[in-house]
Amino acid sequence: MPHKKIENLKASVRNIPDFPIPGIQFKDVTTLFQSPQNLKDLTEVLTDLYKEKGITKVVGIESRGFIMGPILALNLDAGFIPIRKPGKLPADTIEESYEKEYGIDTIQIHKDSLEPDDIVLIHDDLLATGGTMLAAYKLIKRMGVKKIYVNFIIELEQLEGRKLFPKDVEVEAIIKYDI
Repeated sequence: MPHKKIENLKASVRNIPDFPIPGIQFKDVTTLFQSPQNLKDLTEVLTDLYKEKGITKVVGIESRGFIMGPILALNLDAGFIPIRKPGKLPADTIEESYEKEYGIDTIQIHKDSLEPDDIVLIHDDLLATGGTMLAAYKLIKRMGVKKIYVNFIIELEQLEGRKLFPKDVEVEAIIKYDI
Protein backbone atom coordinates (compact mmCIF):
# COMPACT_ATOMS: atom_id res chain seq x y z
CA MET A 1 0.00 0.00 0.00
CA PRO A 2 1.25 3.51 -0.74
CA HIS A 3 2.80 4.61 2.55
CA LYS A 4 2.48 8.39 2.11
CA LYS A 5 -1.23 8.21 1.26
CA ILE A 6 -1.91 6.01 4.28
CA GLU A 7 0.04 8.30 6.62
CA ASN A 8 -1.94 11.30 5.34
CA LEU A 9 -5.20 9.40 5.84
CA LYS A 10 -4.18 8.36 9.35
CA ALA A 11 -3.37 11.97 10.24
CA SER A 12 -6.90 12.96 9.17
CA VAL A 13 -8.70 10.61 11.57
CA ARG A 14 -10.11 12.47 14.56
CA ASN A 15 -9.79 10.93 18.03
CA ILE A 16 -12.70 11.55 20.42
CA PRO A 17 -12.02 10.47 24.01
CA ASP A 18 -14.77 8.92 26.16
CA PHE A 19 -17.23 8.38 23.30
CA PRO A 20 -19.73 6.72 23.32
CA ILE A 21 -18.85 5.73 26.90
CA PRO A 22 -16.02 6.65 29.28
CA GLY A 23 -12.76 4.86 28.49
CA ILE A 24 -13.38 4.47 24.74
CA GLN A 25 -11.06 6.35 22.37
CA PHE A 26 -13.38 6.73 19.37
CA LYS A 27 -11.70 6.94 15.96
CA ASP A 28 -13.88 9.23 13.87
CA VAL A 29 -13.60 8.34 10.16
CA THR A 30 -15.94 11.14 9.08
CA THR A 31 -12.97 13.51 8.96
CA LEU A 32 -11.48 11.29 6.23
CA PHE A 33 -14.44 12.04 3.97
CA GLN A 34 -14.34 15.84 4.35
CA SER A 35 -11.35 16.29 2.04
CA PRO A 36 -11.77 15.38 -1.64
CA GLN A 37 -8.09 14.33 -1.73
CA ASN A 38 -8.49 12.03 1.27
CA LEU A 39 -11.62 10.51 -0.21
CA LYS A 40 -9.83 9.98 -3.52
CA ASP A 41 -6.76 8.45 -1.82
CA LEU A 42 -8.85 6.17 0.36
CA THR A 43 -10.84 5.03 -2.67
CA GLU A 44 -7.64 4.29 -4.63
CA VAL A 45 -5.99 2.37 -1.80
CA LEU A 46 -9.10 0.25 -1.17
CA THR A 47 -9.69 -0.40 -4.87
CA ASP A 48 -6.08 -1.42 -5.45
CA LEU A 49 -6.32 -4.02 -2.68
CA TYR A 50 -9.22 -5.83 -4.34
CA LYS A 51 -9.16 -5.08 -8.07
CA GLU A 52 -7.66 -8.49 -8.94
CA LYS A 53 -9.80 -10.59 -6.56
CA GLY A 54 -12.89 -11.05 -8.74
CA ILE A 55 -15.23 -9.38 -6.24
CA THR A 56 -18.86 -9.62 -7.40
CA LYS A 57 -20.55 -8.07 -4.33
CA VAL A 58 -19.46 -5.57 -1.70
CA VAL A 59 -21.40 -5.87 1.54
CA GLY A 60 -21.44 -2.75 3.72
CA ILE A 61 -22.35 -2.83 7.39
CA GLU A 62 -24.72 -0.15 8.73
CA SER A 63 -23.98 2.66 8.84
CA ARG A 64 -20.41 3.71 8.14
CA GLY A 65 -19.93 0.73 5.81
CA PHE A 66 -22.47 2.47 3.58
CA ILE A 67 -20.05 5.33 2.82
CA MET A 68 -17.12 3.60 1.14
CA GLY A 69 -18.92 0.32 0.35
CA PRO A 70 -20.88 1.61 -2.67
CA ILE A 71 -17.87 3.58 -3.95
CA LEU A 72 -15.73 0.47 -3.72
CA ALA A 73 -18.43 -1.65 -5.39
CA LEU A 74 -18.63 0.80 -8.28
CA ASN A 75 -14.85 0.79 -8.75
CA LEU A 76 -14.75 -3.03 -8.64
CA ASP A 77 -17.68 -3.40 -11.06
CA ALA A 78 -19.58 -5.21 -8.31
CA GLY A 79 -22.98 -4.89 -6.71
CA PHE A 80 -23.56 -3.39 -3.27
CA ILE A 81 -25.50 -5.18 -0.51
CA PRO A 82 -26.40 -3.54 2.82
CA ILE A 83 -26.35 -5.29 6.18
CA ARG A 84 -28.73 -3.47 8.50
CA LYS A 85 -30.20 -3.48 11.95
CA PRO A 86 -33.53 -5.34 12.40
CA GLY A 87 -36.61 -3.84 10.82
CA LYS A 88 -34.76 -1.78 8.19
CA LEU A 89 -34.81 -4.19 5.23
CA PRO A 90 -38.19 -4.62 3.50
CA ALA A 91 -37.93 -8.18 2.10
CA ASP A 92 -37.26 -11.56 3.76
CA THR A 93 -34.07 -11.54 5.82
CA ILE A 94 -31.75 -13.78 7.77
CA GLU A 95 -30.09 -12.48 10.91
CA GLU A 96 -27.20 -12.96 13.30
CA SER A 97 -26.95 -11.72 16.88
CA TYR A 98 -23.63 -10.88 18.51
CA GLU A 99 -22.06 -9.30 21.54
CA LYS A 100 -20.27 -6.00 21.10
CA GLU A 101 -18.37 -3.68 23.40
CA TYR A 102 -21.54 -2.13 24.84
CA GLY A 103 -24.11 -4.99 24.72
CA ILE A 104 -25.97 -7.40 22.39
CA ASP A 105 -26.98 -6.44 18.85
CA THR A 106 -28.44 -8.09 15.74
CA ILE A 107 -27.85 -7.56 12.01
CA GLN A 108 -29.81 -8.71 8.97
CA ILE A 109 -29.32 -9.22 5.25
CA HIS A 110 -31.86 -9.95 2.52
CA LYS A 111 -32.15 -13.71 1.91
CA ASP A 112 -31.91 -13.25 -1.86
CA SER A 113 -29.00 -10.79 -1.97
CA LEU A 114 -26.15 -13.24 -2.57
CA GLU A 115 -25.61 -16.27 -4.84
CA PRO A 116 -23.29 -19.30 -4.48
CA ASP A 117 -20.97 -17.95 -7.22
CA ASP A 118 -20.47 -14.58 -5.48
CA ILE A 119 -17.07 -13.46 -4.27
CA VAL A 120 -17.86 -11.09 -1.43
CA LEU A 121 -15.97 -8.25 0.16
CA ILE A 122 -17.42 -7.24 3.52
CA HIS A 123 -16.52 -3.63 4.35
CA ASP A 124 -16.84 -1.59 7.53
CA ASP A 125 -15.09 1.41 9.00
CA LEU A 126 -13.37 -0.03 12.07
CA LEU A 127 -12.15 -3.31 13.56
CA ALA A 128 -12.10 -3.21 17.35
CA THR A 129 -13.15 -6.41 19.12
CA GLY A 130 -14.59 -7.78 15.86
CA GLY A 131 -18.10 -8.74 16.97
CA THR A 132 -20.03 -6.91 14.29
CA MET A 133 -17.85 -8.09 11.41
CA LEU A 134 -17.75 -11.65 12.72
CA ALA A 135 -21.56 -11.67 12.77
CA ALA A 136 -21.57 -10.33 9.19
CA TYR A 137 -19.05 -12.97 8.16
CA LYS A 138 -21.18 -15.76 9.72
CA LEU A 139 -24.31 -14.40 8.04
CA ILE A 140 -22.66 -14.37 4.60
CA LYS A 141 -20.96 -17.73 5.16
CA ARG A 142 -24.42 -19.24 5.82
CA MET A 143 -25.47 -18.01 2.38
CA GLY A 144 -22.93 -20.34 0.75
CA VAL A 145 -20.92 -17.86 -1.31
CA LYS A 146 -17.71 -18.86 -3.11
CA LYS A 147 -15.27 -16.64 -1.14
CA ILE A 148 -15.34 -13.90 1.50
CA TYR A 149 -12.84 -11.07 2.05
CA VAL A 150 -12.99 -8.77 5.08
CA ASN A 151 -11.96 -5.11 5.00
CA PHE A 152 -11.78 -2.14 7.36
CA ILE A 153 -10.55 1.41 7.06
CA ILE A 154 -9.15 1.32 10.62
CA GLU A 155 -7.95 -1.48 12.89
CA LEU A 156 -7.30 -1.15 16.63
CA GLU A 157 -4.62 -3.86 16.73
CA GLN A 158 -4.32 -4.20 20.50
CA LEU A 159 -7.93 -5.43 20.70
CA GLU A 160 -7.00 -8.39 18.44
CA GLY A 161 -10.34 -8.52 16.59
CA ARG A 162 -8.78 -10.17 13.55
CA LYS A 163 -8.05 -13.31 15.59
CA LEU A 164 -11.78 -14.13 15.52
CA PHE A 165 -11.70 -14.96 11.81
CA PRO A 166 -10.63 -18.29 10.30
CA LYS A 167 -7.04 -18.36 9.04
CA ASP A 168 -8.16 -18.69 5.41
CA VAL A 169 -10.04 -15.34 5.49
CA GLU A 170 -8.08 -12.33 4.26
CA VAL A 171 -8.60 -9.51 6.76
CA GLU A 172 -7.22 -6.12 5.66
CA ALA A 173 -7.16 -2.71 7.31
CA ILE A 174 -5.74 0.47 5.77
CA ILE A 175 -4.95 2.39 8.95
CA LYS A 176 -3.71 0.63 12.06
CA TYR A 177 -3.49 1.89 15.64
CA ASP A 178 -1.74 0.15 18.50
CA ILE A 179 -3.67 1.79 21.33
